[in-house]
Amino acid sequence: MTIDCQKLPAYPDASSPPAEALIIGGGPAGLTAALMLAEGGIRTHTVEASDHVGGIARTESYKGFRFDIGGHRFFTKVVPVERLWRRMMGDDFIRVSRMSRIYYEGKYYDYPLRIGNTLRNLGPVESVMIGLSYLRWRLFPHRREDNLEQWVTNRFGQRLFRRFFKTYTEKVWGIACDRIQADWAAQRIQNLSLMKAVRNAITGSNDTATLIDRFDYPRLGPGMMWEKFRDRLLELDSEVEMNARVDTLHHEAGRITHVAVRNAVGRKRCQPVDTVVNTMPLAQLVRSLDPPAPANVLASADELKYRDFLIVVLIVDQADPFPDNWIYIHSPEVKVGRIQNFRSWSEAMVPDPDKASIGLEYFCHEGDGVWAADDADLIRLAKGELEVLGLVPAASVSDGTVIRQPKAYPVYDDDYRDCVESIGAYIDTFENLQTVGRNGMHRYNNQDHSMLTAMLAAENVLTGERHKHDVWNVNVERSYHEEFVTTKTRASDTARKSEKAGAIASAPGHAPHVLEIGSPSSAAAARERRDESMARSAASRKQPGAIIDG
Repeated sequence: MTIDCQKLPAYPDASSPPAEALIIGGGPAGLTAALMLAEGGIRTHTVEASDHVGGIARTESYKGFRFDIGGHRFFTKVVPVERLWRRMMGDDFIRVSRMSRIYYEGKYYDYPLRIGNTLRNLGPVESVMIGLSYLRWRLFPHRREDNLEQWVTNRFGQRLFRRFFKTYTEKVWGIACDRIQADWAAQRIQNLSLMKAVRNAITGSNDTATLIDRFDYPRLGPGMMWEKFRDRLLELDSEVEMNARVDTLHHEAGRITHVAVRNAVGRKRCQPVDTVVNTMPLAQLVRSLDPPAPANVLASADELKYRDFLIVVLIVDQADPFPDNWIYIHSPEVKVGRIQNFRSWSEAMVPDPDKASIGLEYFCHEGDGVWAADDADLIRLAKGELEVLGLVPAASVSDGTVIRQPKAYPVYDDDYRDCVESIGAYIDTFENLQTVGRNGMHRYNNQDHSMLTAMLAAENVLTGERHKHDVWNVNVERSYHEEFVTTKTRASDTARKSEKAGAIASAPGHAPHVLEIGSPSSAAAARERRDESMARSAASRKQPGAIIDG
């Protein structure tokens, strides 16, 4: 039942007119949408459930040591996103050379592959067997590529799939490779095959975005980017409210009319809204609607699954235990999946030149044995595994901390696509609600494509055309994750076409209006639109926010 705010007592802390645009979530997509709207003249109110902006791309700190929640490279072919990054970061954007390796069966393989290192580690017999396996599967491939195992085997051969792809992928996702949809691989590594990897290893050339050898990075970690976004929003008289969450979105006649927000001390208020851009998990959004979503949509929400994640950060009493930015740990005899050396990302991340900060990433499910383990036990586990891997003696570790991240990765299982399609079709019936970003769309996007969905959603609001851009078609499942084209195809139409074509088309990425959003040349117009919007907001609302309950 929709709450009548007029019958509730006035919210005593409401000293300004309600924001015209409510942004749910202060991660890359949410802050991008907020900034684009604010610079386009619409006041925004961003509600973030944690005490950090940036979501999974935030930067945490422990005793002055800064670290990512998983490494975040800044590289994109999306021109509006790159321009925005550089405008916001200025001289705080540094250029980083990549070094990464794969650990498997007691050996370290350079990654991207280097032919000499790879052949020495594999040996002549295994190298020949991998080549023969590749030829077999090129000549007689799987006729269908429904799951990740089929997709990778067709491009690399079964022997290489089992040696390098299977163990790591199953460690990351916690399910068998034949239960992971091919969409994930096609989205992330479409432009790579064994022959191309060999050719790159021999020639040193590379145009596959996942294997770039240099990238940009904020000097103090990715969170520095999102802190600058927050600060810019505050300069524009927009609000970023931390430690608050949207519990309920009330709707009527196809519009979100107001939301219930619970703040840091547990007080719940009713806040009128003109438009909403959501980035909280898609399933959570569906369950937050009042009146409830249809039964089939709720059932789809219940089927969506997530993979959780924690990082154990160890402080090491030596400056440079290994040179890599990160190492993939494919071997099943240890639980760690990936290891980060944060000084190799930026020297400014580590305050003591005689120490190192090493992050060990463990993929898990919320509530399982790894997730529920005591921090002290996890630190002991991480110290022991660093020593087993020959990277750092356990005795050299002087301190450590643990950060847990729920819902880090949307799972691409057998049912996810139909579920997302069902939910997306329902969400699209609301004229003032859009959902963007990785969890907001249940799509394993990089942060640049998450930001692009937010930019296009913002332009939909600024132009008053709800369906000017279909954000569901940004980085769709079978598209290369750094390529994009313009299309206005609806998500449901795209899915139907893909069934015939065997692939989903690419996405609206080059939007001329997005190129101009927030540009200096539009500053005067933005100020004028903002003044007009605040005047409309003040005139159209007689009742500020109200408390629902204590």
